[in-house]
Amino acid sequence: MSALDRLYPVARAALFRLDAEVAHELTLGTLGRAPRLWGRLLGALADPPTAEQACDVGGVRWAGPIGLAAGLDKNGLAIPVWAALGFGGVEVGTVTMHPQPGNPRPRMFRLREERALINRMGFNNEGSAVLAERLRALRDSGGWPGVPVGANLGKSKITPLDEAADDYATSTRRLAGLVDWFTVNVSSPNTPGLRDLQDASLLRTLLPAVVEAADGTPVWLKLAPDLSDEAIDEAVALARAEGVSAIVATNTTIRRDLLAHDPGEGGGLSGRPLYAFARDRIQRVIAAAGDLPVVGVGGLERPDQVQALLDDGCAAVQLYTAFIYEGPGLPGRLHRALRR
Repeated sequence: MSALDRLYPVARAALFRLDAEVAHELTLGTLGRAPRLWGRLLGALADPPTAEQACDVGGVRWAGPIGLAAGLDKNGLAIPVWAALGFGGVEVGTVTMHPQPGNPRPRMFRLREERALINRMGFNNEGSAVLAERLRALRDSGGWPGVPVGANLGKSKITPLDEAADDYATSTRRLAGLVDWFTVNVSSPNTPGLRDLQDASLLRTLLPAVVEAADGTPVWLKLAPDLSDEAIDEAVALARAEGVSAIVATNTTIRRDLLAHDPGEGGGLSGRPLYAFARDRIQRVIAAAGDLPVVGVGGLERPDQVQALLDDGCAAVQLYTAFIYEGPGLPGRLHRALRR
């Protein structure tokens, strides 16, 4: 057991006494005030992946197959910290063209016994222009990490669906040359109408606009687990045709039958209850994707689960909810277990 694994239960006990979003803001605010310092301090206790664990993921060379999913660091406040903790790739966002406050609070809920979260954040973020300034300053200061960083892009709430392509493309142009890949997020359940963009008729306009604006930076597509088999097949086929470099599967789910007890809160469910359902959907995506790489997301917390998705054909995986429950030693622990 690493030092991080021994220390985290004390910090978690204190943080879990707070409202979930307040605890999140407190943690990000602390790390974000001195991310390079925190990266050095925590990195001294972490267990990064070895050089042999580096892998190619959708046109990007990750330092290891365990990545940080979007949602934890929406505004790119603590990028050096995530890299120092041993994540092989880091995805910031979701970021939108317009800054927006998101949905009314409370909007994030812990389901402790289920090791799960429900959130209806609504893409609260400072906007892609502010993120671009922050990333540029980090690069110019010499603080850019040694692992790749991607940006997860969403639609601004005020933007009509028929203008979504311009919204995503504007964020892409602002961030082009500053990140290593873009993930087009059309799968969050918390922005009205967003999941409609998974329909082929809308994706056919959206994806080419982002690919063109990315100007050679790889573009990935993130799909919801709640899609039918036919919708998955159609979306993946269109992604292949439009030059998308990878599929991220999956996002949170609106299903509640996965829970032993439904708390009655709206939003996207993530964490332990999602794993079996997500794996089934990921396998469907892999079958449709052919040689298009797939990044697996959904309920991962144990080495055997990660290995199962890699054996299924995933190029890499991403974590979020398990990181909240298990703590900063998790990416190192998983990479270490994979080496064995």
